Amino acid sequence: MPDKYDVLIVGAGVAGSSLAHALATAPRPSSSPSLRIAVLERSLDEPDRIVGELMQPGGVIALKKLGLESVLENIDAAKVKGYCVCDAGKIVEIPYPGGHEGRSFHHGRLIMNLRAAVRRAPGVDLIEGTVTDLIEENSRVTGVRAILKGAEEKRPFYASLVVVADGCYSNFRSSVSAIKPTTKSHFVGAILEDAVLPIPNHGTVALIKGSGPVLLYQISEHDTRILIDVKQPIPADLKAHILANIAPLLPASVQLPVKIALEKDRLRRMPNSYLPSAPQGRASSKPGVVLIGDSWNMRHPLTGGGMTVALSDIVLLRSHLASVPDLSDWRAVSRVLNQWCRDRKPLASTVNILSVALYDLFGADAPELEVLRTGCFKYFERGGECVNGPVSILSALAPSPALLTYHFFSVAFYSIWVMFTHPRPIPGPPHAEPRYAAARVDEYPFLLIRSVRVFYTACIVFGPLLWMEMFAHSGPGRGALLGAGVVLAVAVGGAVYSDSYATLLR
Repeated sequence: MPDKYDVLIVGAGVAGSSLAHALATAPRPSSSPSLRIAVLERSLDEPDRIVGELMQPGGVIALKKLGLESVLENIDAAKVKGYCVCDAGKIVEIPYPGGHEGRSFHHGRLIMNLRAAVRRAPGVDLIEGTVTDLIEENSRVTGVRAILKGAEEKRPFYASLVVVADGCYSNFRSSVSAIKPTTKSHFVGAILEDAVLPIPNHGTVALIKGSGPVLLYQISEHDTRILIDVKQPIPADLKAHILANIAPLLPASVQLPVKIALEKDRLRRMPNSYLPSAPQGRASSKPGVVLIGDSWNMRHPLTGGGMTVALSDIVLLRSHLASVPDLSDWRAVSRVLNQWCRDRKPLASTVNILSVALYDLFGADAPELEVLRTGCFKYFERGGECVNGPVSILSALAPSPALLTYHFFSVAFYSIWVMFTHPRPIPGPPHAEPRYAAARVDEYPFLLIRSVRVFYTACIVFGPLLWMEMFAHSGPGRGALLGAGVVLAVAVGGAVYSDSYATLLR
């Protein structure tokens, strides 16, 4: 007789493990029995990945809400108190507001703690086996087939609700959703030994002219992760490329550890993908199955928001699913899934939009984007709300698309102001002392034309992301929602224009 569960989760990573624990420990309606949950994972050995190692303060808060804060203990996790951004030898500190802290760690150690918590949760079976396909009956997903460790034949598992949480390389995403991820670049990763970061307990973002950004953050007492953004086409000799074009432009304190790591460690790559979330709980959704985590929604890992979005999603999904007495009632499940997709938008959309937009600025490969990147760095140098606002958004402490829109276009207007007023390098002979000069009055007509192009570039970077995250797939009422969004954008744009220029001209 095949096993029958209430919930069957494919994947025991951050999302799958956290959801299993959340559903097993959530209060149920008094008339409903406790849930029986199965989690199927291809390998229960400790995973070894180069991403999923930095958790923003918003993610730490979500773990506490799920009763899982203990998973950050005894894994030699490092405290993260903010960021520092390095550009051409200049450094600006961006601390988290209000004393909030994130954590960074070896990914595999966190996963093993999460799986240990799953094993302790009531009514949960953690099973090692490879899921091969979904079982469908009358167009509804009713379970999966899996080959368990040590076995040769497929075995069916049935459930009222199947949850797919098998990560960025999901084998089942295409069976549930038609939306596919797009990949702009790859992160190339290595571990530095006993490296000294420019500001202790701060993630470091190094802006490299002509290349993508480089991330550095401590993941244990002696280990520091470096992630180097490499765009397509990927150089044939990555180590030579990094040594010649990247390492010399990094902060001086990490250049030697980088060279040593390149000699000792193998370089590994991970795609930097963007996957907007598909609607769930709609008539177009496949009955009986739900996507969560990176199998459903991905953003650029530059801002370290992946785990934070997944955990925040699970905090909301737990309360919604716990309110359904019978998970085999797909109509009731659909209603709460539809509501869940709406409730998650403020945080998820804010983090997702910021990650891709910030990457486009920091990985500038066009003159207008370089203007925006320079303006962004100088915007951070102003301190005050020019730092507190953006880092509150990045850390998922202020999940507000309107606040993100405000600061993004404040950066755009400030970038134009910088272009007119701040000294810029003057080309000269090689190895000569750099000279700087502000724009001359006779250059203003050209700069005015360029200002229009810079603002247009900002709009085409931000606008499609805002549409995709907030309005696309919005269902029958999306016209009204879009109208409200346009009104909001105009209102915010006007506020940005007046407030930014009033501030700049003081």
